[in-house]
Amino acid sequence: MKLLVLDGNSIVNRAFYGIKLLTTKDGRFTNAIVGFMNILLKLEAEEKPDEVAVAFDLKAPTFRHKMYSGYKAQRKGMPEELAAQLPVLKELLADLGYKMVTCEGYEADDLIGTLADGCDRRGDECVIVTGDKDDLQLVSDHVCVKLTVTRGGVSSSTRYTPQVVQETYGFEPRRIVDLKALMGDSSDNIPGVAGVGEKTAMDLLHRFGSLEALYRALDEGSDGLRPKLAEKLRNGRQQALLSYELATICRDVPISMDRHAMDRKEPDYEATAAVLRRLEFHSFLERMAQRAKIETGKHFGNTVYLFTPLYIANYCQNYCIYCG
Repeated sequence: MKLLVLDGNSIVNRAFYGIKLLTTKDGRFTNAIVGFMNILLKLEAEEKPDEVAVAFDLKAPTFRHKMYSGYKAQRKGMPEELAAQLPVLKELLADLGYKMVTCEGYEADDLIGTLADGCDRRGDECVIVTGDKDDLQLVSDHVCVKLTVTRGGVSSSTRYTPQVVQETYGFEPRRIVDLKALMGDSSDNIPGVAGVGEKTAMDLLHRFGSLEALYRALDEGSDGLRPKLAEKLRNGRQQALLSYELATICRDVPISMDRHAMDRKEPDYEATAAVLRRLEFHSFLERMAQRAKIETGKHFGNTVYLFTPLYIANYCQNYCIYCG
């Protein structure tokens, strides 16, 4: 079994910023929906998963916000043009039969971590797609992360296995948490140790192996560090431990972990067609009608609609500069 898990918020953000704004005649924005669907369907074609899950954040505070009031405090709100597209995207995904996963009090990363851990325990394969490096801590023999990055307007993805993480960082995947604990994360407002940046944090982990081993050496007086750095680490110990907790992805969110729980349902073709009409994806609908009798035989009145990855991907690639 193979489970494909998408970090919904991460992917939809990248789709939104990677494609110029597109609107319908009545002013509905559609660029994030086009980009997201293209990414999803291309991934299905590449990975050929048995199950697909899309994890989304909720607006409610998470356990991390309760643990640390400053968590993500500096984050700006979602642009109105993107916020308006999210409900429509979720409606389309539901009509197409995809499983979306949410849970109040937890982030998408925690949902992804729980699903990945379930695959790991069963010996099933799991492919995580995200733009968030935090998820690299989940990499294992059964779990890989397709990390998407954008530089200079050009996007690319790297498939992280345990070997790739080791080659890239010089330590095993679970030590990604130790790295964040030391250096912090400005995007999530995780404090880390004041005065310790990425290079110093990497050097410390290469030398001591873990956050725990580093502080044990400091307690024993066997650290051999420069006095100023040792002082920073001692003064920032509580912040480091807090940051470790904040950066650790939860793997026991109360969601269904049963095999086949993320199976795709039979699409609701009528509802999907209605959404596509509202989005004015006319070319897509016309091409579906031309070959539907051959591909699916689904008839709706005088029109036949075809919903296949090939058609959706072909349609999206006409517009998608981010992922086409």
